[in-house]
Parts: sequence; C-alpha cells; structure tokens
Amino acid sequence: MDAELKKRLEKDENGLLTYEYIANNINHADFAEQVDSLVDNIINVDRTGQFVVSTARYLHTIDKQQYAPQIDRLIKAAIAADRERAYLGSLAASIWGDDYKERAASLNLSDDNFRRIYKRLYPKGI
Repeated sequence: MDAELKKRLEKDENGLLTYEYIANNINHADFAEQVDSLVDNIINVDRTGQFVVSTARYLHTIDKQQYAPQIDRLIKAAIAADRERAYLGSLAASIWGDDYKERAASLNLSDDNFRRIYKRLYPKGI
C-alpha cells in the first residue's frame, strides 16, 4: 500500500473504502503485512460499527485461524461502536453460528467477546 492510498483510506468517511480495499486485496502477497494497519484504520473511521462488523465477518469466513487477532480486535471495536445493536446480531450468528442462542450458557463461560455481545443484545436474558 503506497503512501497516497494510505492517506486516502485515513480519510475514509465510514469504513467502506477500507472494507473494499481489504476485500479486493486479501489475496495479494503483501496483505499479511498490511492487515493490522487496515484493521486499525477501519476501527478509527467507522463510527457505527457497520464495516467493522463486515470486516470481522469477512476475515472469519476467509480464514478464522490466520486472522484471529484481527477478528478479536474488530469484535471488541464493534461492541463499542454499535450502540444501536444494529449489527451485533449478525456478527454473533456469523462468528458463533446461527444456534448461538441455544449455546449461550456455554459460550458465555468460554468467550468474553460473546459474553459482552450477548449481554448487549439481551440485557434481560431471553
């Protein structure tokens, strides 16, 4: 990623440009070197969590083991950014499966990010 592109992505208004860059360049040889700065950028520019969640879901689909640290950071950022809970439900289903509600007790014990999302989605329980 050259300096001009980096400056353009830093001026990204909502995260869409950064998300598109990630999606279009994930197979490039130097992507692994760029992924942390791209995740930093999308976290900094996305105020609603929409593209943070989309990026977490995308990286999880592509390779959840390889991108585990970045996915973890994105999930934490989504929890903080998505105050309206507009995107957290789709994130939970994508990361922990459509049956996450049925497995909530177990997931709450084993995964802090899940516990935080679940508490945000269901503050009074189901």
